[in-house]
Amino acid sequence: MLKKKYIIITIVLLIIVGIFLYINRNQNTMEHNDVLLEGEEQKEILEDLRLGISEFDTINPIISENKEIINISPLIYDPLLTLSNNYELQLCLAKEYSKVNNTSYIVKLNENIKWSDGTEFTADDVKFTIETLKVTSSVYSDNVKDIKDVEVVDKNTIRINLKEEVPFFEYNLIFPIVSKKQYEDKNMKNSKDIPIGTGIYKVEKITDEKIDLTINGQYRNLENNTPTIKKIEIYIYSSMGEVYNDFKLDKLDIVNTSNYNVEEYVGSIGYNKKEYPGREYDYLAFNCKDTILQYKEVRQAISCAINKKEIISNVYNNKYYEANFPLDYGNFLYDNDSENDSYNINMAQEILEEAGWKYEYGSWHKYIDGYDRTIELDLIVLKDNEARTEIANLIKEQLEKLGVTINVYEVSEATYQSYLGQKDYEMILTGVYNSYSPDISTFFGENNLANYSNEKIQTIINELNSISDINVLKDKYKEIIELVKDEVPYVGICRNKNTVLYSENLMGEITPNNYTIFYNIQNWYREK
Repeated sequence: MLKKKYIIITIVLLIIVGIFLYINRNQNTMEHNDVLLEGEEQKEILEDLRLGISEFDTINPIISENKEIINISPLIYDPLLTLSNNYELQLCLAKEYSKVNNTSYIVKLNENIKWSDGTEFTADDVKFTIETLKVTSSVYSDNVKDIKDVEVVDKNTIRINLKEEVPFFEYNLIFPIVSKKQYEDKNMKNSKDIPIGTGIYKVEKITDEKIDLTINGQYRNLENNTPTIKKIEIYIYSSMGEVYNDFKLDKLDIVNTSNYNVEEYVGSIGYNKKEYPGREYDYLAFNCKDTILQYKEVRQAISCAINKKEIISNVYNNKYYEANFPLDYGNFLYDNDSENDSYNINMAQEILEEAGWKYEYGSWHKYIDGYDRTIELDLIVLKDNEARTEIANLIKEQLEKLGVTINVYEVSEATYQSYLGQKDYEMILTGVYNSYSPDISTFFGENNLANYSNEKIQTIINELNSISDINVLKDKYKEIIELVKDEVPYVGICRNKNTVLYSENLMGEITPNNYTIFYNIQNWYREK
C-alpha cells in the first residue's frame, strides 16, 4: 500500500515538472519572438536636420532684411525676452525686468552666460546691439525706434530710456543680441567672421551653398537639455520654388511658408503639416460718428449679415481663417472659446426691427430727430488690392440681402490714405500686420480708426500697461472683448494662414507660431 502511495506521488511530481518545463519553454519562445519583433520595428535615429532659406542676405540677424531669419534666429542668438508659442513673454538673457516709470526700464541679465567662443556676455553687448539696430536697416529696427538711449548700470544691468511711453514696450525686447567684442571695430556688413551667439546652436561653417549649425557647447544647462538634433544644415536657394522642389524630393525636412497655394508646388501627400494663424488681419472699420453708423444696432445688423465663410471660400479658396479680433492670431489674452460664427441674416433683421427701423419701399427707414433716415452707406477700398476689392463687392451683395444699400468706391492709393488719415468715410475695408504686443489702443484707444469712444474701455486700456498679474490682465481683456462684441466698432473679416510642412520621418512636437517654428526642438529627431 505504501509502495503504491509513493508511485502516485512520483507520477504527480513528474506531471508538475512537465507542466513547468512546458510553460517555461513557451514563455522563452514568446520573449524571443518579442525581441525579434522589437528589432524589426526599431529604426535608425538621424541626428541632423535639413532646412532651406531663399533670398538669403546674412545670418547676422541685426543687419538682415530677410524675414525668415526671424524664424531661424532663436536657434543661434538669444534675446533679452522671448515668446512662448501663445505669445506670452518669457525671460531669456534677462533674469528680471521692471518698469521704473513711463519711459524707463531696468533689465537685469543672467550671470555667467558665455558666447559660443567662450567669451563672457555682458550688458555692453546689449547696449551695442541696440545702438547698432538704431542706425541699420533690419527686420528688428522697429523694435528699438522708440528707445532714446541705453545706460550700462553695471556688468549685468542696463537701463533703457524711451522717447515717450510705449504700451507693452517689453514686447519689443525680443530682438537677438550680438557680441560687441566681435563687431565693435569692424564693418558688420562686410565682416567674414563666423558670427557667435548665446543660443543652443552655433554657426560652424558658412559657404555659398549652405550654413552648418552645431550644438553650442557653451550653452547654459546643456547637460540637462541636450538636443537629439546635433547638426542643422541650412541650404541656400535663390527662390522659394526651389525650396519647395527640394522638399518634395525629400532633400529638406521642414519648410515654413505663408503661401496658401503651397500644395500646387509640393502636392498634398507624403508629408505632414501644421497650420497656424498669421498676423495679416483684414477688417471693416465703421465710422462711429456717422449719421447712421453712430447707432450700434446698425453696426450689429451689418456684422450679422456678413458671411465670412462665403468670403473666405470665394476669395481665398478656404485657405484663410475667419477673424474676429486683433489678437486672434493665437495670443494668450484672446479666448478662442469666445469665437463663433456671427452670420445670421434673420437676427440682423430682428436687431433693426427691435430698434425701431422699418423695411419699406426696398430700404430700412427710421424717423430720427424729425428726419426720415435710411440705411445707405459708402464703402471705401483700395482698388490696387484685388482681394480686398473682391471682398468689398461680396459684402455689398451680402448686405443687399438684408435690404441695406452699399456703394463700393475703389480708390487710388493717395485717396485711400487720405480717407484713412482724415477718417471721413462711412466704412472702409483695410488691414494691419499685427505686432506681437497685445496693445489694442490703436483699435479702441484715443484717435482710433473707427472714431469709437467708450469711457470704460479707455479706462481699462490706461490700466493695462501697469498690470503685471497675468490673470488680472486676462480678465481685463475679456471685459474689453465683451464690450466691443456688443458695440461693434469693427468687423473682423479674415486672417492669413501660415503652414509648416515637415517630413513624415521628422518626429517630435511641432508647435509653430509667427515668432519661430522651432519650439521643443530639443526633443526632435529624424528616423531613417
